[in-house]
Amino acid sequence: MSQRSLELITGNATPDLAADIARELSVQPTPARIGRFPDGEIDVQITANVRGADVFLVQSTCPPVNDNLVELLIMIDAARRASAMRITVVIPYFGYARKDRKDEGRVPITAKLVANLLTKAGADRVLTVDLHAAQIQGFFDVPVDHLYSSPVLVRHFLSQGLENLTVVAPDVGSSKMARGYANRLGGQLAIVDKRRLSGHEVAVGAVIGDVKDRNVLLIDDMISTAGSITEAARVCAEGGAISVRIAATHAVLCGPARERLRDAPVEEIVVTDTIPVDPTGLPNLTVLRIAPLLAEAIMRVHTEQSLSVLFSRTD
Repeated sequence: MSQRSLELITGNATPDLAADIARELSVQPTPARIGRFPDGEIDVQITANVRGADVFLVQSTCPPVNDNLVELLIMIDAARRASAMRITVVIPYFGYARKDRKDEGRVPITAKLVANLLTKAGADRVLTVDLHAAQIQGFFDVPVDHLYSSPVLVRHFLSQGLENLTVVAPDVGSSKMARGYANRLGGQLAIVDKRRLSGHEVAVGAVIGDVKDRNVLLIDDMISTAGSITEAARVCAEGGAISVRIAATHAVLCGPARERLRDAPVEEIVVTDTIPVDPTGLPNLTVLRIAPLLAEAIMRVHTEQSLSVLFSRTD
């Protein structure tokens, strides 16, 4: 058991989630002042003693992405200069993850750049949920604990007792994730043939697999503009599905996402609160708490216990 104090500090991105994590841990959040200078520069001061402490900084890099990322970097620097013994950045949603390789000429690998920034700022460890690409873990030169929201989502859908279930991947890239959910929920697997035309447009073809007279669950790691997943829902509905549900870990919901989801032929949209979600205009939206998962992971990191049990548990 660690003798260092556990200090939980939150940025401005996810204060409600951080408060929920603190309640799960039965600790009081460590006070910190995070404001702005008149010109917009970020000003941070940790107003409690964290010397020799095990510090956990909670901050999703969700919109406004750049503000939240720079805020996190400055928080790390403040904790390092305050002589924290260890700094773990808890990033429920890791932004800038789409660019994880050079898929065409003269483009950056921003996922690697952000990993470098976090490490150079002074992060000793990273705790995150459902990276857009699992290989991003290898971009860090510090340990990364990559959690999955599947225990939270699987528990929700198991409680519904869905029969004749087909778990559908909205594209080939999410097929591995969909297969895992199908195995845990006792359903079949199907994949939607999708081609990305641009960062905002996709072309959806046929469903590879059986959705006729089936309850369909479309699963992905994030919903951004909702173009891919709502088109996949439409194709499944036209293919004879009895019902269609959508589930994702991160509800980015930018651009036309809300309008697309509102008009989509789906019974339920299920997300977690790794990003603050406004349910306005989406009456079929269900937001699941990720705090219990993160709180247990934080406590296990603090007490030097294994986290592997969190990767498969659904109780």
